[in-house]
Amino acid sequence: MSAFSGQRVSTWFWRGFAILVWLFLLSPLAIVILFSFANNVVTTFPMNGVSLRWYDLLFDNIYFWDALRNSLIVAGSVGVISTIIGTMAAMALARMRPKIAGPSMLAMATPVMVPPLMVGIALMVLYVSVGIKLSLFTVVLSHLVFTQPFVILIVHARMIGFNYAAVESARDLGASPLKAFFTVTLPIIRPTIIGAALITMALSLDDFIITFFTIAGGNTLPTFIWGMIRTQTDPTINAIATLLVGLTVGLSLVAMAVTRYRG
Repeated sequence: MSAFSGQRVSTWFWRGFAILVWLFLLSPLAIVILFSFANNVVTTFPMNGVSLRWYDLLFDNIYFWDALRNSLIVAGSVGVISTIIGTMAAMALARMRPKIAGPSMLAMATPVMVPPLMVGIALMVLYVSVGIKLSLFTVVLSHLVFTQPFVILIVHARMIGFNYAAVESARDLGASPLKAFFTVTLPIIRPTIIGAALITMALSLDDFIITFFTIAGGNTLPTFIWGMIRTQTDPTINAIATLLVGLTVGLSLVAMAVTRYRG
């Protein structure tokens, strides 16, 4: 066997292995989505036809709408607040010396590196110890802890290569720092900021562990699913899981498209 043939065999082998890994990772999601449209009461093959009955039952469930509303409130609040604060922090870090900016970013990213279980317990103990009642407000505060580092990293990466000549020209022509930001800097980095906001919203929508420890009463979509699993095996779980996957994946794909740097 020639070296060229051996290289082709190796290439096809690794491609096949990558496809198998991809199928292994996505097959559980595919099964959930598939059986959300099945007529089966139990998630087993063969499928007994295609139906939207589980979506109809889900949409008739008032607790689902409460959980969806709570998830959208939390995700929207987290997206706005984390984007504003994270963008400000990223712009400040971009102007710092690398010896200072590097350790600062590492410290800010610490909550992402700590297991979510530890973060959730620590935040719950903190809120209880200082007398803050657990609610959607504490959920928003908790989600800011692990979503803000993503905004800082994304916006900081854009600001590192930012050309400040246009900003300096605006300042020379009499623009204030605030006006220069809104008329020059913001239009240039707007796609990055929007993408970062969408990513934080996707992370917030999908979070279960930290939400579980900091919400007290009520539900978001992930905790609603958890409650349904604990009480009964209900096929509407497949429907709500499909909606949650669609929301998180959709937001992530839009964010990736928006943040793609085009020069």
